[in-house]
Amino acid sequence: MYKQLIQYAKKYRLPSILAPLFMIAEVLLEVQIPFLMSKIVDVGIAQNQLSFVLQNGFSMMFIALCAMVCGIFSGQFAAQGAVGFASELRKGVFYHVQNFSFSNIDHYSIPGLITRLTTDITNIQQAYMMVIRVLVRGPVMVVAALIMATLVSPKLISVFLLFIPAMIVAIASITKKAFPLFGKVLRRYDQLNAKVQENLRNIRVIKNFVREDYEEKKFKTANDDLMNRSIQAENIIILSIPLVMLTMNLTIVAILWFGGNMVISRTMQVGQLIGFIAYVGQIVFSLMSIAQVMVFLVITRASIDRVVTVLNENPDITDIDVVSNKRIRKGEIVFKDVCFQYDVDAPLPTLNNINLKIEAGSTVAIVGATGSSKTTLIHLIPRLYDVNRGEITIDGVPLKAYTLADLRKDIAVVLQNNTLFSGTIAENLRWGHTDATLEELIDVSKVAQIHDFIQELPKGYDTPLGQGGVNLSGGQKQRLCIARALLKKPKILILDDSTSAIDSNTESKIQTALKKMYTDTTVLIVAQRIASIVDSDQIILLHRGELAGSGTHGQLLETSDIYKKIYQSQGGSLS
Repeated sequence: MYKQLIQYAKKYRLPSILAPLFMIAEVLLEVQIPFLMSKIVDVGIAQNQLSFVLQNGFSMMFIALCAMVCGIFSGQFAAQGAVGFASELRKGVFYHVQNFSFSNIDHYSIPGLITRLTTDITNIQQAYMMVIRVLVRGPVMVVAALIMATLVSPKLISVFLLFIPAMIVAIASITKKAFPLFGKVLRRYDQLNAKVQENLRNIRVIKNFVREDYEEKKFKTANDDLMNRSIQAENIIILSIPLVMLTMNLTIVAILWFGGNMVISRTMQVGQLIGFIAYVGQIVFSLMSIAQVMVFLVITRASIDRVVTVLNENPDITDIDVVSNKRIRKGEIVFKDVCFQYDVDAPLPTLNNINLKIEAGSTVAIVGATGSSKTTLIHLIPRLYDVNRGEITIDGVPLKAYTLADLRKDIAVVLQNNTLFSGTIAENLRWGHTDATLEELIDVSKVAQIHDFIQELPKGYDTPLGQGGVNLSGGQKQRLCIARALLKKPKILILDDSTSAIDSNTESKIQTALKKMYTDTTVLIVAQRIASIVDSDQIILLHRGELAGSGTHGQLLETSDIYKKIYQSQGGSLS
């Protein structure tokens, strides 16, 4: 698991190596200071040798200054390595998610992915910095100080070593209990992010229904739950500090007792005792640092698990089977015995045994009651999902023989949720073609019946849009999304109920313009209003995930009772 993350640190290998090296140098310098201090007391002060005191005092100052410089360099390199590592990891996770299919994304909540890219990776960054600094400093300091303390007094070191196992056992038991609690804390972060995201996305609906109090209560519940879980987890961790302090104080008392007796019996000098206590302080402080790092690593392990889970999610739609680059030339679509279901354990498939042929350059409407899997059907064409059984071909070529990039370059989809981005109208339209000229923008906007509206704006096509196009109406957003799709010059255009917010007259103009100017484009329209698609070359009727009929409007009125009932329910006349 950890090896999988370390690959993202390769780019910052040098600072990640220099940081611990400078830290080791700092430690080796620091352990000289108590030794010099003991010499000053036992020789310089005891024998009243001022020159000895000054000489060793200046040596201590020089060593402390060098140690400080090493510490500064270690901190700078550690920051570069940790921040760079986190940046690469964040990019790695984000790029990996970009390759997910819809079914992969369905495994995670959007707030959960956001938490992984922010809070979890920030935790990992801090842990990485601790590992290359504190976790290096601690063990090196413990070993170096133990050696120096042993040289000072082999007898006293045995007293100190008696307390270390108790400290290790106490910290290990605490960290074992803390890990599952911090996993729960991170899941509460996901829930809180979900509440915030939902609230901000739907703030206009909330205000319209005067539901601010209700939303505040929901947020308070999620926030309080996060707080209580965090306090519960932190309370466990807090126990480690007093336990270590208690052990340290008992150790100091024991050393002062035995060491004091040795000084009285003249088997040990005062300076040696002072130096030994200084080394014990360095050791205990280092053990505390190691304990804190280990505790934080336990906390971070929950974040690591969550990030690695995303990295281990294999995209289930790839280009593995592609043997050559193919492009869509005509746009003929054939479904052969296609079956699909979102959940493989579901008792019934979402789409069952679909067989149909859509001629190149035709305009085809897909209708059916709510829940009849119209959207699911069109999601299969650009391979947003893959079929479970059967096959879909375009121009006689199986979908899997196209690369995903080439397939989706030639297919434009306007989904039910009309998504626009921050930026100008022109920038949003150019998502369909990054190098499109203003004339090309105008042409597609005229087809989508949005050009006149844009012209009336003070800055025209350079008018900035609010986030998600909040300063536009639903119909205006739909027409901009249609224009953006047309700018791709697709061989297949899919409109998934993307004219629901547009009036009938404007919708009719859009369809007329599409038929007139895009004769070589296969157009699929998922529609709710039958009146808007009666002139389609072919109408596909879905009912409970199965093909219930196919033909022109007149043919379906004669052959399909389901279609007839839907048409009549919308005020259609059979006469």
